[in-house]
Amino acid sequence: MENNNKPSNEIQVELSEEMAQGTYANLAIISHSTSEFILDFIRVVPGAPKAQVKSRVILTPDNAKRLLFALQDNLAKYEEQMKGGSKTANFEDFIPPMGGVQGEA
Repeated sequence: MENNNKPSNEIQVELSEEMAQGTYANLAIISHSTSEFILDFIRVVPGAPKAQVKSRVILTPDNAKRLLFALQDNLAKYEEQMKGGSKTANFEDFIPPMGGVQGEA
């Protein structure tokens, strides 16, 4: 008897209201070891003696490469949109498509 309940590759992503507000960062420091990449996102305030790390993301090398490709793809789409002279993007441009994770390779 055949099993029709095939596992789905779809991931349900939950975004809390607090997380949806985001965190502003204007500097990123990237370091790596043999097994992981570490991205520290920092907010630098002019005149302040210290800069605070606002978020740290730790990735495997494989996932770091997927992030690189997803950023390249999104930057290319952004640059294409900006060719028309429009200086603002539509809110809908930033909503991930339903049914999967955007930029997934």
